[in-house]
Amino acid sequence: MPAEESNIDLPQYYKEGFFSEDSLFHPELEGGRYGTMGDPIPYNVRGDDVITSLLLLFFVLAVMAYARVRGFFTRQAKNFFQKPREGASAMTETGSEARFQVYVVFLTSLMLATLYYFYSLHYYGDAYVLSSQYYLIFIFWAIFLLYFLVKMGLYTLVNGVFFGGKRNLQWIKSLLFVIILEGIISFPAVVMGPYFDMPIENVEIYFAIVLVFVKLLAFYKCYIIFFRQNVASLQIILYLCALEIVPFLALWGVLDFTANSLKINF
Repeated sequence: MPAEESNIDLPQYYKEGFFSEDSLFHPELEGGRYGTMGDPIPYNVRGDDVITSLLLLFFVLAVMAYARVRGFFTRQAKNFFQKPREGASAMTETGSEARFQVYVVFLTSLMLATLYYFYSLHYYGDAYVLSSQYYLIFIFWAIFLLYFLVKMGLYTLVNGVFFGGKRNLQWIKSLLFVIILEGIISFPAVVMGPYFDMPIENVEIYFAIVLVFVKLLAFYKCYIIFFRQNVASLQIILYLCALEIVPFLALWGVLDFTANSLKINF
């Protein structure tokens, strides 16, 4: 065919068709999204790899720490219900045993923060102003840790004034043991709810029983250390209300205020 016959101008309706601008025929064009967006999958703790790894880390580190200071923990449990002798000094411990107590207090604070995080997901929802929900666990952990530090500071201040340093040291060591025990027996509550589909009401009942149990242990130890020789029911009630009940109620108020302040209200 001659060159002059190949340069034929086709009409416009031959060059452009109905699908000429469709992205399916032109990969270089942005096609956009087709169809209707579905509902997002609800958040589930069991599907959260970070939370699951954190709980496994709790268990592994606690077992490793207990294996190293098993004898000290056993001695603490045996001596807890014994009445301290007058003039007897507090039970001494090695550096690793002291670090174990501080370490488990940190773990207990973090575990209680995780438990309250599950509680807040159930009652407040999972929509928060934070960029990541893991920041919420960190905030709760800082609140629990501050609670334990403030409570120990108050006990040290009051007991040092009214009862002397020796009995105060005995009480602080007993209080650390109670906190460690609270963390150990609270671990099933953290696991049973999200991973075994236990109703949140049953988890609350279990934790309430744990809380009452550890408070009774603290009340008993407080009585035999400070008030065994001078029985004054009103005095011990005021003492425990001021240094045990009031800080706990303040803790619950701060946690509730924090969760309400950070959640997104639609």
